[in-house]
Amino acid sequence: MIVSTKGRYALRVMLHFALSGNEQYIPLKEIAESEEISQKYLESIMTTLSKAGFVDAVHGKGGGYRLNRAPEEYTVGSILKLTEGSLAAVSCTSQGPAACSRATCCQTKPMWEKLDAMIDDFLENITLADLMDKK
Repeated sequence: MIVSTKGRYALRVMLHFALSGNEQYIPLKEIAESEEISQKYLESIMTTLSKAGFVDAVHGKGGGYRLNRAPEEYTVGSILKLTEGSLAAVSCTSQGPAACSRATCCQTKPMWEKLDAMIDDFLENITLADLMDKK
């Protein structure tokens, strides 16, 4: 599993919001500058986060984005799953069109499934609040 820039940036942005508090909306331009992310690329990430209900968005003057829940309620796993789709270590354990045609007879599939479960468990047990404590 390799987490793409979209997943890494989404996690950084969500942590940025958590560290900033939830009192005010943060303009996209300010986030882009602070996190050193292209504003155009960040727009795509924020659209994904907003449509999924991870952040609230207000357009126009005084607008921007902010978390709509406490940092303890966001897991790293949920953020990465949203942006990455799958966190499967190998394509043969992913669901959908990339699933392996040998799944029913593969001797290694249980090992990969166990690894996937370990990754999921690890990432689902880290919250934005946990990451805030590391700063």
